Amino acid sequence: MEEDEQLSVLMRGLRGQNLKDSTFADDSIQLRLVETGESSEFLPLVYDPATISAYWGKRPRAVASRVVQLLSVAGGFLSRIAGDVINKKVKENEVARAIELREIVTSLGPAYIKLGQALSIRPDILSPAAMTELQKLCDKVPSFPDDVAMALIEEELGKPWHEVYSELSPSPIAAASLGQVYKGRLKENGDLVAVKVQRPFVLETVTVDLFVIRNLGLFLRKFPQASFRLMAQCIVVVPKTYQNYTSRKVLTTQWIDGEKLSQSIESDVGELVNVGVICYLKQLLDTGFFHADPHPGNMIRTPDGKLAILDFGLVTKLTDDQKYGMIEAIAHLIHRDYDAIVKDFVKLGFIPDGVNLAPILPVLAKVFDQALEGGGAKNINFQELAADLAQITFDYPFRIPPYFALIIRAIGVLEGIALVGNPEFAIVDEAYPYIAQRLLTDESPRLREALRYTIYGKTGVFDAERFIDVMQAFDTFITAAKSGGGEDMNGGMAELALMQNQTTSLVPSFPASASQPNQPAQTRVALSFLLSEKGNFFREFLLDEIVKGIDAITREQLVQAMAVFGFRNAPPVFGMVPTLGPFRPAALLPSVTEEDKVILNNVQKVIEFLTARSSMSNNPDQVVDVSQVVRELLPVLPGISATVLPEIMSRLGSRVMARIVRDTFL
Repeated sequence: MEEDEQLSVLMRGLRGQNLKDSTFADDSIQLRLVETGESSEFLPLVYDPATISAYWGKRPRAVASRVVQLLSVAGGFLSRIAGDVINKKVKENEVARAIELREIVTSLGPAYIKLGQALSIRPDILSPAAMTELQKLCDKVPSFPDDVAMALIEEELGKPWHEVYSELSPSPIAAASLGQVYKGRLKENGDLVAVKVQRPFVLETVTVDLFVIRNLGLFLRKFPQASFRLMAQCIVVVPKTYQNYTSRKVLTTQWIDGEKLSQSIESDVGELVNVGVICYLKQLLDTGFFHADPHPGNMIRTPDGKLAILDFGLVTKLTDDQKYGMIEAIAHLIHRDYDAIVKDFVKLGFIPDGVNLAPILPVLAKVFDQALEGGGAKNINFQELAADLAQITFDYPFRIPPYFALIIRAIGVLEGIALVGNPEFAIVDEAYPYIAQRLLTDESPRLREALRYTIYGKTGVFDAERFIDVMQAFDTFITAAKSGGGEDMNGGMAELALMQNQTTSLVPSFPASASQPNQPAQTRVALSFLLSEKGNFFREFLLDEIVKGIDAITREQLVQAMAVFGFRNAPPVFGMVPTLGPFRPAALLPSVTEEDKVILNNVQKVIEFLTARSSMSNNPDQVVDVSQVVRELLPVLPGISATVLPEIMSRLGSRVMARIVRDTFL
């Protein structure tokens, strides 16, 4: 029961549900900053250990003063922790110590606040109670005096604030670790703006703390035997930055009115959640540049029904290995290839290198089997899966990587909002169209292999249902891109969105039978994609399936034609010709195998899908209507173009000759 409660607290934290609406920390808490009388112009604005060391190495007094300050604040806390351990009161005092830790971290300034925020989603380092308290650092930070902020605005912009802004709130509306925000209005055009003013001595304080932490780390490296854990495209609006009124310490951005998405009761909240999912997926799996502070206060619904994402002061980058690894893991999950998933988890940082995977494999297999019970990968409850994975961290060498903890939090915030209005909401299902689009259009060799695996699986056998599933998801994505303004976009998204507007000119009409009305086939977006340049790779590895289908259809038609002339069961002419050595003339007769029947069914399903027909059958025992398959195949093939048709004929000829040789002489 206790472990279940811990897990519940942990998951609330990862979802961002422990955050409060209050904006500022208690007045009794003051930030301890490093105030120097010297210019900070020689300090770097990006992390540069050599420059930082050179600067603070010449100022030992300031460094010693900061170290004493840190020890005086942390020393008492550490001694009380030691007392709890000695007196066996760790559990009893856990909440009190967590509150104390949060207040200490707040008082130590920006570097430690950011460290605390990072640790607040690390269940492998902190207890759930400590995580809960540190998550309050996201929105409970002390403000600094307004007169200091106004003086800084004047210093940075070169004129008093009232010459730049016609209005400015008398006090900040929010405070963060690096600055505080005022609401104002630009004098030149009347635009409402948010004015973020950097805290005084932030650069000095952050760099001296990094200098101290780095030197502590270098010192600890001398003890390799010891193990240490330092506790220390869519309808999305991003605020415009006014460069003329922005400096290193003052940021003027567009003011965006709205309400927190988590508190909105409007009917379109579910749609905005879907937009948010795609937006975060694009950051995660495409750009690799991720908004790393996704708590409810940073996502709002604007009055005109758009999603606004605020505060990009904390971002993180994902490597190509991480981006591709997540998509590969999804492909392996679709086919329940748990051996591959465990290896994916090593690459993604869930499992340390060198760990024996044998004990972890059955545990993960059980977790994923349970997750897939409700209808496959697309219906997975992401938060339940995340909770099960978090549970493993208590018992096995398995951890939630920092970047994935941020993903859980972002997705958790969005999923939590959606589930209020729609209990059936499945975030993986909402994400699948974007993932399908990445698989189909990304030219990375790893994602191309992941696409092939998605369609063919471990057995290497073409799966028509998987093909249709991916293409339907792609169809959904393109439709959404168009409705969301894709036609007005630049680059690849515009090209994809415009696919839906392509007409059936790609597919000419052919005479139809009496049972088939004389009308051109209505192509799907998927067919337009397959016939486009972007569909080259997918089309290439589908050629073999097309060839198999043509081959099977041809032989089926010959068998039916021979039956008309009475060659139904009896050996025909070739049966009267004696066998001459290895040569068997009867083998030249066309025949249809069970494999051919499967291929014919696959061809029928794919063609019906691509031509937007409604006659798809899920009954594997249904007799194949070969004439219908032929009629549907003929309009599609000419649209493939002259560049593809020769390749089809070449492969078809090679396949037929290989079969004749095999059946005749072997």
